[in-house]
Amino acid sequence: MSAAAVLPVPPVELAPGAVAGGSGPLLVIAGTCVVEGRESALGHARALAAMARELGLPLVFKASYDKANRTAVDSFRGPGAAEGLAILAEVRAATGLPLLTDVHEASQCAAAAAVVDVLQIPAFLCRQTDLLLAAAATGRVVNVKKGQFLAPEDAEHVVGKLRAGGARGVLLTERGTTFGYHDLVVDLRSIPTMRALGVPVVFDATHSVQRPGGQGRASGGDPQHIPALARAAVAAGADAVFLEVHEDPARALSDGPNALRLELVPGLLGSLREIHRLVRGAVAPNAAGGAAR
Repeated sequence: MSAAAVLPVPPVELAPGAVAGGSGPLLVIAGTCVVEGRESALGHARALAAMARELGLPLVFKASYDKANRTAVDSFRGPGAAEGLAILAEVRAATGLPLLTDVHEASQCAAAAAVVDVLQIPAFLCRQTDLLLAAAATGRVVNVKKGQFLAPEDAEHVVGKLRAGGARGVLLTERGTTFGYHDLVVDLRSIPTMRALGVPVVFDATHSVQRPGGQGRASGGDPQHIPALARAAVAAGADAVFLEVHEDPARALSDGPNALRLELVPGLLGSLREIHRLVRGAVAPNAAGGAAR
């Protein structure tokens, strides 16, 4: 495997020790869909931090303080900005992990940026110019989830808006494309297409197996396909992987049907780490003619 099999894109430093792109290791973004409470956030973050440390992978903890795009009006959205951001700040203090959270309105960006390292733009909002510019103006890295309706080459305009707004760093996330009703399909050509824009690309392995609205009042999912899609995406050149995880997905307050069970995370990340090394040319022959890692 040639070292040029997957060419690096310019690196984006999300926080000290957490870099996407360049020649560094696979970046992991993982956490619960929503902040379910203090103990849940701290427990999941501590477990993920230990797993990442054991595997030697940089990890950013992800949780949303307000999920404004739930299917039903009475679905759990999270604790809200004040309590949710306070819990996330406590997660950072307890674990040292960098943080990522969603913003849904321009007015939310400054307060969120005071606590987290990365502002994430939800897929349905990826073309909202005022939101993109407000996120860029905070000086934080901005991760934009490519809309389920957007061709990967059209993400050029998303990147252009963020760069025009002075964004310190830009990531794009592939999370599947609408395929009829209540289903998504992943076109892995989107990964090299978006990397050609000169930005690192994240693969959202858990939302890509979501069945939007598939349970009537909530979304469903096919989590058994998470490992296969994640492995394929990293082989296709993804610079980072995004995972929503939960210790008990059946009891998760949001997106449980497409979450990865926490205990399965180390095995999956271990295989993704090796695939990432391989496609980046980091596996070299040893003296006996085998592979040295």
